[in-house]
Amino acid sequence: MTGVLAGRVSGTHPPEARSRADGERSGTGTGGTRTVLDIVVPVHDEERVLESSVRRLHAFLRGGLPYPFRITIADNASTDATPRIAARLAAELAEVRTVRLEEKGRGRALNAVWSTSDATVLAYCDVDLSTDLGAVLPLVAPLVSGHSDLAIGTRLRRGSRVVRGAKREFVSRSYNLILRGALATHFSDAQCGFKAIRADVAHRLLPLVADTGWFFDTELLVLAERAGLRIHEVPVDWVDDPDSSVDIAATAVADLKGVWRIGRALTTGALPLAEVRAQLGRAPLERITEVPGVPRALPLQLVRFAAVGVACTAANLLLFLALRGALGAIAANLVAMGVCAVVNTAANRRFTFGVRGRDRAVTHQVQGLVVFGLGLGLTTAALALLGVLAPAAPLVVEVLVIVAANLAATVLRFVLFRSWVFRRADPARPTPQGATAR
Repeated sequence: MTGVLAGRVSGTHPPEARSRADGERSGTGTGGTRTVLDIVVPVHDEERVLESSVRRLHAFLRGGLPYPFRITIADNASTDATPRIAARLAAELAEVRTVRLEEKGRGRALNAVWSTSDATVLAYCDVDLSTDLGAVLPLVAPLVSGHSDLAIGTRLRRGSRVVRGAKREFVSRSYNLILRGALATHFSDAQCGFKAIRADVAHRLLPLVADTGWFFDTELLVLAERAGLRIHEVPVDWVDDPDSSVDIAATAVADLKGVWRIGRALTTGALPLAEVRAQLGRAPLERITEVPGVPRALPLQLVRFAAVGVACTAANLLLFLALRGALGAIAANLVAMGVCAVVNTAANRRFTFGVRGRDRAVTHQVQGLVVFGLGLGLTTAALALLGVLAPAAPLVVEVLVIVAANLAATVLRFVLFRSWVFRRADPARPTPQGATAR
């Protein structure tokens, strides 16, 4: 991390406090117990609120947290009295340490401290303590127990209570809607400054997070969700700080650039999330009860194939209607089916039969086009037969014939996809010597 002095701890501790702080950094806290929670408070020029907030946080954790803890003040290149106040707090309170970073950036500060921390659970909160501290234990406990991998405070779930202006409320909700639409996220609140992560998960994900500013949270959550990790959400009470120095416009622009960057990385497969999923992710639940004589995956494949088929049939019909006037019925059907065939093969490859990656992707598309040709022959023959039997048939009859023919082609497509295009080798049957496994 160029320009970051991660782990530069204040040297103003008296001998007794320094030894206790050193013990915590080496894996133990006061009394020789391992530090469970390291909660980071990233700050930049926060001389006004730093001392009162850290003392309040320390008093709460001392009285209400059943785990050994540490508070790490991560000073992001402050130019006011923040470093002196942080050093004084670290000297006075055994569970407090301060780390100085020579470059700004909340993401940079969290990455630096979390990457070097020895605690079991890593967390952070904003220095203004906008979140009610009563949510600390509900945030941390699922991670300590191993139930969840990350935990976030949310201001957008039922049960949360929020006091903030209409402008910030609109920006926050709009941003999370953009994330759902652009990156297909499921977590409700990416920006709440109150999050925690298991240390083993952090050490695996942090090297993949590129952002050093405000988008750090979002990027970390997107990667975790795509890697199949469990994100626990805690509804919080939140009172917005009216004196916040965050530049909403600049932050919004940076966030949108981050959404574009991470979306492109996910699309191109530039991130090794499959490795993370294999190492830390949870195996999918088996929802289908096995039926004697029926292959285990077949019912779920049928459901997913039907969903893809309904969507593609609707798209095919819309394209046919849009093109029929200019191309005629036969040509319009040809173009519509050609476009939808590529989409249908790709969607079934990924969602129905669980084939990921680029291996054999082109082969699968070629085989899919063969299947498409058979379906095209079926639907073309149906239209041709209609033209012979009822040359003056109205448009509605043509549409009904197309729908019926497409349904028949869909059944044929599933059979061929399952038995030929995406057929998996039987793991219980050894591959004959000299033969190439599929």
